[in-house]
Amino acid sequence: METNRRILVTGGCGFIGANFVRLLLAHQPDWRVINLDKLTYAGNLQNLEGVVEGEQYRFVKADICDASAMEALFVEEQIDLVAHFAAESHVDRSITGPAAFIQTNIVGTFTLLEAARKAWLSDTWKGNDPRFLHISTDEVYGSLGDTGMFTETTPFDPRSPYSASKASSDHLVNAYLHTYDLPVLITNCSNNYGPYQFPEKLIPLVFHNSTTGKELPIYGDGKYVRDWLYVKDHCEAIVEVLIKGKIGQSYNIGGNNEKQNLEVVTLICDTLDKKIGLPVSGAPRRELITFVKDRLGHDRRYAIDASFIREQLGWEPKVTFEEGIEKTVDWYLANQDWVGSVIDGTYLKYYEKMYG
Repeated sequence: METNRRILVTGGCGFIGANFVRLLLAHQPDWRVINLDKLTYAGNLQNLEGVVEGEQYRFVKADICDASAMEALFVEEQIDLVAHFAAESHVDRSITGPAAFIQTNIVGTFTLLEAARKAWLSDTWKGNDPRFLHISTDEVYGSLGDTGMFTETTPFDPRSPYSASKASSDHLVNAYLHTYDLPVLITNCSNNYGPYQFPEKLIPLVFHNSTTGKELPIYGDGKYVRDWLYVKDHCEAIVEVLIKGKIGQSYNIGGNNEKQNLEVVTLICDTLDKKIGLPVSGAPRRELITFVKDRLGHDRRYAIDASFIREQLGWEPKVTFEEGIEKTVDWYLANQDWVGSVIDGTYLKYYEKMYG
């Protein structure tokens, strides 16, 4: 792939997007990175603290549903790569307020595809060979029983408004390949964890609650299984797909770390007990675990077969779950100011001051 690429990263102030932007700036010095983010509750400029705008990096506050803004940006920056992370992603929020998921995940993806089509398939396009990578989720495949794994050919069977909106956007991306010959790729990943994750998600929520003496809520019986993927491993996989992936192909990205939710929570508790000592009460943090009413339509088990990307592109995860949890706990312990600003919402006041 040519150097001097110009990549649009949507949702680059979110959890995975910010980690991806940092990885690109460190390891792809010839690429210009345009970070586009609407700065909703989960988009945090502090996730990119220390990153300075200049020849290699630009931040743009905009909505991916704004067609005129997207089309203008493709032309102005001569975008030739897209890594599309921007999405509403929390299942619980999709249950109580699905409209935002339909708008951002479906309409937003459509708007980006249209902007790419108008730029790249026009007679005036003179840039590098373009690529549009849509980052999706293993939740589009539905739920597994005690055995089996998701592969790239597993039929879609989404069970929540979130996963249905992501499945819809996956179908749109594939439709633009077959209808317009737009050069697209898709990745479907398992549950990510690591630095900068918004604390509505399981691992950072457990960290925060267990360091402040709050209950640790676990849905149902705690035996729901997810495959856990350390965020840096995921970002490295995305770079491999962007550079070497086959146009029109989907790639499953997994961490080879199937864990029950209860296992995840107890590991975090035990890791914190070891690193910072027992709470004032003297009781292990795992005693804070509380089982709560189950989530509506809760999928029992997800598991990714990531053998295809290993065989085709040579990627496989490097970080074991135990190593990843230790890295993640260390990061949160060292970044209490970040955690505090997210928990109390002061980062949103900063946005209001800057952008209104």
